[in-house]
Order: sequence, then structure tokens, then C-alpha cells
Amino acid sequence: MDMVLIEELALEAVIGVYEWEKRIHQRLLLTLELGCDIAQAARDDDLGATLDYAAISQRLQQYCSEHQFELVETFAERIAALLREEFGIAWLRLTLKKPGAVADAAFVGVRIERGEYGR
Repeated sequence: MDMVLIEELALEAVIGVYEWEKRIHQRLLLTLELGCDIAQAARDDDLGATLDYAAISQRLQQYCSEHQFELVETFAERIAALLREEFGIAWLRLTLKKPGAVADAAFVGVRIERGEYGR
């Protein structure tokens, strides 16, 4: 299986469990490994035969601006579902980082894998 990569896409989100967090935008960093077959796209030099990372990034920015969540876990699950449904992605690995959430850590976050690898 081939992978389309998007690394550390910066998203501005309303996310958190504390009341003050629900009133501000916080920066999240999203890394995606998206399983797909790029052979036809490479052979034909055809964007329509692969995953369009610009379109995916734009859609995630839009989704992030329209929704808010308390947990990074919930946000990660919803993003994974959106990608699989709207872009037909069979397998993905998603890492969502929330910088500055814990004083002595560079970031906190989650990493999830969804779908069937190799399909």
C-alpha cells in the first residue's frame, strides 16, 4: 500500500474541557498517513487518480472551523470518519497534537489507525 502524507497541518480549533478553553481557538497539529494506490496517478500524471492533499487539507480546515469538541480523542475519531467517508480512504493513521496543553510537555495528543491496511 502506498501512502499520501500530510505532516503537521496546523488547525485552529475550539477544543478543551475547561470553560476558558471553550471561548478561545487553540492550535492543533495534525499528521496523516493515508493509504491508497498511487500507481495509476503516477503512470498517468493525474491528480484525479490519487488523494488530493490540498483538497483534504482545505476540508479539514473547514470542518475544524465549524465544530468544537472537548476531547482530542473525539476530534480525532470524527476526522478519521470524515476522511474515510468523504474521500474513500480505506486505511489511515492520524496523529493529533495539542501543543502547550501540559506545562512541562511539548504537546499532548493521540494517534489512531482506522480501516484495513492493504486494501
